Amino acid sequence: MNTTTTPDLSAIGTRHRALWASGDYPAVAADLIPDLGATLVEAAGVTAGQRVLDIGAGTGNAAIPAALTGADVVASDLTPELLAAGERIAAGRGAHLQWVEADAHALPFETGEFDTVLSCVGIMFAPFHESSSAELLRVCRPGGTIGLLSWTPEGFVGRLFATMKPFAPAPPPGASPAPLWGSEDHLRTLFGDGVRELRAQRRTTSFAVSDSPEAFREWWKQNYGPTIAVYRGLDADRAAELDAAFLRMLEETRSDGAWEAEFLLVTAIRA
Repeated sequence: MNTTTTPDLSAIGTRHRALWASGDYPAVAADLIPDLGATLVEAAGVTAGQRVLDIGAGTGNAAIPAALTGADVVASDLTPELLAAGERIAAGRGAHLQWVEADAHALPFETGEFDTVLSCVGIMFAPFHESSSAELLRVCRPGGTIGLLSWTPEGFVGRLFATMKPFAPAPPPGASPAPLWGSEDHLRTLFGDGVRELRAQRRTTSFAVSDSPEAFREWWKQNYGPTIAVYRGLDADRAAELDAAFLRMLEETRSDGAWEAEFLLVTAIRA
């Protein structure tokens, strides 16, 4: 008998909206990844006149630089609070684009609508990778460009999630770990023959918010939604255990007063 349960995407989406609305993601984007969106836009070759979609756009880290090229850009994200913050940032930078609330597992766009589909550390956090990658492929026209920037399992953010995993609630059945999007093999499996000319490059960016492991740990606890959510579910003893594990991880990964975070930069052509 088949006992597979279809995930309740509505309920999962509600939890994820609350998670990413907690803390201060605009500060996270500004402090940690201010240049990564522009890096992705350049790698994907976004130019004026293209129709571009940014999935999991957050506050527009990639969508705003894409719009500043003169492209016709749609920034989509599950969390309306992030879209509202992105609109304010875009206005301050003179960027004109459309902001759309959307779940990466079920995008409200036409098949083949976009010349370029981007995601900068965004779609990787949609828990059902097969579904979200299928939607990404669906909305990109044949011959269009796909550009992705994702944290690797082995890098800083991958290690952060591995540190928190023993303290976090079990993920929904069928969910996959977010940092798998930073594995070239995983992406090739997800996309299969839906893409050609897939190119992957590992790079790093420096997290230099603080040179103190203790202070940097507190920064994550105050600002980053996934970290806030894990701590919120712990009693005092378990929170102290996570504090200790988190501090060990930060001490082990610090180099010259900063932390290097590895990401995978991928471009591909829609088959």
